[in-house]
Amino acid sequence: MLEQDIDFDAILSRYRADPFDYLAVHTSHTGRLRFKVAKGDQVEGVTGKFRHIPGTLLYELERERNPKRFTSKTNGQVDMIRADLEGNFVEAGEQIMTLKHPLTKREIIEYILRQVLTPYKAPEKAKYFFSMDLQARVDKYGLRGVSLKPGDEVLTMSLMKRDTPVYYDGEPGIIHSVYFKPGVSVEQGEPLFGVCPKDRLSLIERIITRVKAEWD
Repeated sequence: MLEQDIDFDAILSRYRADPFDYLAVHTSHTGRLRFKVAKGDQVEGVTGKFRHIPGTLLYELERERNPKRFTSKTNGQVDMIRADLEGNFVEAGEQIMTLKHPLTKREIIEYILRQVLTPYKAPEKAKYFFSMDLQARVDKYGLRGVSLKPGDEVLTMSLMKRDTPVYYDGEPGIIHSVYFKPGVSVEQGEPLFGVCPKDRLSLIERIITRVKAEWD
């Protein structure tokens, strides 16, 4: 991707006009639904020095007289809620509300970078870790001091108590941004990290500099 291919003004205008992320909340299993928030309510995500304080209680699902509580993972506002489902039995995977999350400057930069970096996506729903060799190189040289080429063992995929090596099959470059947390399950097709060819690194840095300079 060349610099002239990126419309910086259009990208910045999009986020200035609507600097929010809209997060769909789905039920994790079946049960009778009881909402604990209403449309327009402000919610908080996990807080505390050790991330030990749960977020705002959003809803409960009762199954076999056993209620399970579900809390917010992020801060924001309840933008949409399926009030018609209150007290009803719902299936797993039902979208029941949308949270409107205000994006920080850092998050806006990350969203823009996802548009210009080459994503390496999760081949399956699983937990991921950098391979031992790659993690050792990252620890020694830093994330952007490590180059990738096709055939490199880049990840360990942990699925059903079985670890499988994942070999890189993308274009050569450096890992510029990481989107997964070690040991946390990632959905199939979700980006794990973003790769930047070395000759585009200066372009990426100019993008970051411009957003920092022009975003209030």
